Amino acid sequence: MKLLLDTHALIWFIKGDRRLSATARTLIETPENQRLVSTATLWEIAIKMSIGKLEMNVSFDQLIPSQLVSNDMTILPITVPHLKKLVELPFHHRDPFDRLLIAQSVVETIPLISRDSHFETYDIQCLW
Repeated sequence: MKLLLDTHALIWFIKGDRRLSATARTLIETPENQRLVSTATLWEIAIKMSIGKLEMNVSFDQLIPSQLVSNDMTILPITVPHLKKLVELPFHHRDPFDRLLIAQSVVETIPLISRDSHFETYDIQCLW
């Protein structure tokens, strides 16, 4: 199964944070599942680290490549079809990173690992 990780799900997984649900952790850790991380998520993490809203034990350029490799995660690039869908989405939610993840989930027809209740207003599958 392909899975798209929301930013908080990725961060909580990396940190071993207990806020990550047992279901989400199991889905992420199941080797048969394909774990996708959006370029938007990496961008959001970089921004949060640069402005001091996110503290990690190592720098971004050390953290992200090592986590992607060690957890067999694939970067999902932002494509024109994703942006086309983003333009068409209703404004139930205004966070630009979340909206892009929603668009990617719709276009790629893959579930999103997230606890964000705003996602329920869109026609996507959220797993938590």
